[in-house]
Formats: sequence, structure tokens, C-alpha cells
Amino acid sequence: MKSSLSTFLYCHYSLEEAIQLISIAGYDAVEIWGGRPHAYRNDLREHEIRKICHLIDDLGLQVALFNPAQINYPCSLCSPTENIRMDSVHYIEDSIDMGVKLGASIITVFPGHTLYNQELDDGWERLADSLDRICEFAGHYNVLIAIEPGNKYQTDLINTTIQAVDMIDQLGCDNLGVLFNCGNAMIVGEDTSTAVEHLGDRLIAVHVNDNDGKTDQKLIPGQGQFDFRSLIHALRLILFEGFISADLGWDYTINPDPAAIETQEYIDNLINQ
Repeated sequence: MKSSLSTFLYCHYSLEEAIQLISIAGYDAVEIWGGRPHAYRNDLREHEIRKICHLIDDLGLQVALFNPAQINYPCSLCSPTENIRMDSVHYIEDSIDMGVKLGASIITVFPGHTLYNQELDDGWERLADSLDRICEFAGHYNVLIAIEPGNKYQTDLINTTIQAVDMIDQLGCDNLGVLFNCGNAMIVGEDTSTAVEHLGDRLIAVHVNDNDGKTDQKLIPGQGQFDFRSLIHALRLILFEGFISADLGWDYTINPDPAAIETQEYIDNLINQ
């Protein structure tokens, strides 16, 4: 296991500056945020992409994954309005193209939330169709799609790893897996060890942050109530060899360096115990 940090923490910096600061903080990899000003679809020109890739290589970093901007953005894979849903699918496809160019082999997707009076079954089937299209598109790039279960404030379709696995089993897409977000898991009441064991090799990415068990505070690990030692133990049991990516909250973005360093030291200490 290796440590990674989302460039979102440095959302007030250019992508190049964010990558450099993440390297200085001691991380093994970067998780590239697909929002502005970093790597929103079609914003980066080819020479800019090449420059960023060279920077990542020169710093000895890897790209853990590419995370398109989705929550609270104009993207809904379960929308009952077909042109909105299909535009959202195309947005993820464009993000896959961007992520691949930047060196990512994993692209994250988020379930989204149904509209008021939209039946959950309708939202589920529309989401399933969207994911099926996205996985087919991703297959041409040989990349994995990681669906992230969210807390109740973010989605009413896939809140648990069990629901995520149900979706994977329904679609039967070999390139669809799960991103386990420990903060969301704690809010919805999932047992970490059970969830990780249930996922097994369908677990392809991990997000770490902390909270009080009630709201999605995205705190520095160790500042809330999540049991990170249980997480690391569970990951070792399933022989997880991917990245543990820190996904911290908006409150740290004004002065991100201390949060980045403290989080890296915390994760590194856990991994090396």
C-alpha cells in the first residue's frame, strides 16, 4: 500500500503547483481532481498535459486515480431527464479521456441523488444504464471504473458496499469496482472489516478522511472517530496493494500544507506498523 493525496486540497493552486506541493509533503502518488482549475474536461491542451505528465515522472510520483468533479456539480447519472443524464455520461467519458492522458488507470464515478418524487427503482435503473455505457467506453482505454458509495447527504442509491456490489453483479462489467470511502462508511454505519472483506478484489481504491460519525467533515485522519487501524488490518487481509488516498475537506484549502503533511505522516505510520 502507498499514500496518495487528492489535488482538490490545493484547489486554489494550479495543478502543477499542487503536484509539486504534494510531492514535497512526502506522498507516493497524486489523485488528480477533475474540476477547475485542475483538469476539467477539455480545459488542458495537449502540450499542457505532456508538461504535467513529465512533472509527475520527474518527481517520482504515480497517478493513483482520476476523480471527475461530480458531487454538487452539473452531473447526474440517474437523472430522469434524458438529455441531462446523457450529457453526464458524456462528461464522464470526456473525463476518462483526460484521466488516461494524465496517466490514470482508475476513474471514479459517483451514484448521484434522485430528484424529489423520482422513484428509487427508476433512479437505480437509470444509473445502471449510465454505468454500463461508461464501462463500455472505459473498456476501450483498458481502465477501471470505481463507483464510490456515498452518505445519505450525497446519494440515496448506493450508500453501502453491499449496494455497490449489487450493482456490479447486476451489470457484470469486469472493469467496474468500488472505491471505499471510510468517512462515508462510518456515517452510514458500515463495519469496516466486514465491508472490506465483502468487497475483496472488487475493492480498487480507498479514500481516507475522518469525521464525528454524523456528518461528512472530511477531517485529517485521527481527528475524528474512525478506526484506521482496523481499516489497514482489513486491507492487509485481502492483500490490497493499491493506494490509500487522502480526501480532505474544503476547510483545509486556504492553508493546505499543514493538513497535507500531518495526513501523510499519519497514513505512513499506519502503513508501516
